[in-house]
Parts: sequence; C-alpha cells; structure tokens
Amino acid sequence: MSSWSFFLLLFLLQLPHLFSKQSLPLLLHPLIIIPGQGGNQLEARLNNKQYKPLKQECGGAMSEDGNWFRLWKDCSILENPLTLPCFADQMQLHYDPLLDDYSNTPGVETRVPLFGSTHGFLYKDPDLLNQSSYMSILINRLKQIGYEEGENMFGAPYDFRYGLAGAGHPSKVGSEFLQSLKELIENASKLNNNNPVILLTHSLGGLFALQLLHRNSPSWSRTFIKHFIALSAPWGGTVLEMLIFASGDSMGYSNINPLMLRKEMWSLETNLWLLPNPRTFKDKPIVVSKTNVKNFSAAEMSEFLNYIGCSHCVHPYESRIMPMIERLEPPAGVPMTVMTGHGIKTAETLIYGDGDFDVQPEIVYGDGDGLVNLISLLAPENEWNGLKELELLKVIKLPNVSHEGILKDDAALTEVLREIHQVNSFVVSSSSA
Repeated sequence: MSSWSFFLLLFLLQLPHLFSKQSLPLLLHPLIIIPGQGGNQLEARLNNKQYKPLKQECGGAMSEDGNWFRLWKDCSILENPLTLPCFADQMQLHYDPLLDDYSNTPGVETRVPLFGSTHGFLYKDPDLLNQSSYMSILINRLKQIGYEEGENMFGAPYDFRYGLAGAGHPSKVGSEFLQSLKELIENASKLNNNNPVILLTHSLGGLFALQLLHRNSPSWSRTFIKHFIALSAPWGGTVLEMLIFASGDSMGYSNINPLMLRKEMWSLETNLWLLPNPRTFKDKPIVVSKTNVKNFSAAEMSEFLNYIGCSHCVHPYESRIMPMIERLEPPAGVPMTVMTGHGIKTAETLIYGDGDFDVQPEIVYGDGDGLVNLISLLAPENEWNGLKELELLKVIKLPNVSHEGILKDDAALTEVLREIHQVNSFVVSSSSA
C-alpha cells in the first residue's frame, strides 16, 4: 500500500470522529412550538373586592384574594360539583360592543405561565403526569435529535380563550401574543447564529402562526422563518364546534352535564373562530332536524347562533371573525408542511329530533382525525389549487392517526421528526474553528 493510500484510509477512518457532536457541533434551525387550544395552561387570581361570585364557594374555595391558582387545566376543579360553576364563571369572556373587544369576568385576572418554554404544555394537568401527556413524548423525541430547551427549542403558549379579529378591529390579548411570538422568533434566531426558525404548531396553534405570517411583511418572514410545519390544523373550523354551541360539552367527564358549560363555551372568542367555515363547508346542512323544523349549514351560521339563543354572538362573529376567515391565504414565500391524521370517524352531521338543542343529537360520522373534519384539515391543498404558493406546500396524510395521536403515536412521531430533519440544513458552526 502506498503512503498516499495509507493516509487516505486513515482520514476516512477518522471521519466519524471529526464530525462527531463533541468535536464539531452541528447547528439545527431553532424550533418554536405553538400548542393547540387545550394544551395551554392558564392561571388566575381573584380580586374579591371586584369579583362577584355566583355562589359563596367561588370567592374562596379556589383562591384566596391575591393568590394565583391554576384555572386550566386542573382536573380536581372539573370533577368537583362545588367548584365547576365557579370554573365556568371565571373562565368566561365578555364582549363589549362599545370597545369592540373581549375581556375577563370583572375581578378575575389571568396569566399564561412559562412563555418561551415548552414546560407549560408537556402535560394538560401537571398534577396527573401519567394521565394527561400532551407534548411530553414529542418533546423528548426532539431532545434525542439535538434540540435543547432554551437554546434551540422554545415554546409559545397563549390564552386560548382569546382569538384575533379582522382588520380594523382591536384584539388586545391576541395581538399581544402575536407580538410576543414575533419577538421570541427573532430572539431565537439571534441566539442561533441568525438561522431562521422552524415553526411547529398543533391544532389552533397553526391558525395563530398563519395569522402571524399574514400580519408581517414577506421580507420579515423570509428573514426569520425557515419552514412552517402545521399538525392537525382546523383551517376551516370543525363540525364539533357547532355541537358545542348547540348542546354544550362535557369535556369527557361523566359528572358534567354538557349544558352546564354551554354559556361559558359561547363566550370564548376562539370558539367562534373554530365554527365551520362557509368557505370550506359551503351550504351542506350540518345541523339537521328530523321534523324539518330548521336545518343549518355553515353558510347560515348567524341564523344558527340566533336560533340557539346566542344572539349576542352574532355581531362579533359577523364583524370580527368573518372578515378574517373569508379567504385562506397562503403564507407568502414561506415553505409549509401540512401534516394530518385521517381515517378516524369524525362528526359530520348533527341530527336533532325536533330542534331541541338541550338534548344530545344523533351524529352521522365522516372522515377526519376524530376532532377536525378532513375537508378542513386539507383546506390548504384544496383551496390553494392553481396558486403559485401551492409549490411551497407539502401535505402528509397519516392513516388512522387521531387529532392528538399525531403528538404521541410512534409512526406519526417518526414522520414529524423526519420532516424536521429534512427541513434542517446542518451547518458547521464557525465558532468551532
């Protein structure tokens, strides 16, 4: 063997060591994770001079004046018949038509803990780690491929009750979140050699991320966003939201009568945002009466809201929500991956015997991820057809994966991590020279 061949062989044998993590660090694009609606935590405290409780227990059972407590999610509150009405009252939002914006119940102050960190949405109820995993499995897998909390991986939790509004309408809490998210993105990029970030969202988080991109310039997006990966996003709303407005929601608790939380559900701005979008669902009847009392499609949403007694919902829905959702605009110049499960039976039509919405309906099921209908999950693919931006869109469909299963199922996680791996460009750190 010649001396040249010997040194070439020696060099090849040393390659794995030369490019090991210890000797030559590889840079991942920083990752910003935005959770879905129910994956956030919300803390509250009561000002007992301003707060007028529904019942005596509400003033003191959950919090003494001035002390913060976890309002969402604390299963012990939801399982207790004494504190459940207090929860509903303290979670409510109130729309002021003069201010044209939403606010908390007077005397209830709220905050979102751990902004900037993923720790706030690892579990739905931090007291029940074995029963309420949300993103803990996904975060652990991300750490295995090199992501580190506070270094190149950050979380953007938010007050999931508040949404956004169309142009010309104030949306104080939602707008403040978008500003905080924008600053988090810029700081994460700066901390990582000015590399642009990957946005990874789940469910409603995808709608907020898309609005962020719409409300900033294309040049800002090109500078700071490498890729947008949206998991299980309800781009066109969901039929189940119409069920919640009509007949309430027990949230999976056997002790909760769905009607107990119906008015609280009506008050949340994001629930109006998630109603089936007429752009996506068109005029297909969703709420159907067997006796033909009245049928409602997504195109008749205002009439539906009036009919069920939520007449105060109509103005904010028409003036604030509808202008924002009339079109599903692509993010200008930002590569985007839509990843969704399907093949899980999902509510598609709600059949009521005689138009009485105080009873639970018969449900006709269709395709989706168990929570969001397939037509909504695939809205970007369907509604951007023919647009130039469709070239920047990648759609990954995962059979038999549920809305939250995409965060936990091994096969789904493999696809999520593969997509993040493909997006990443591995750059040798100049600081290692």
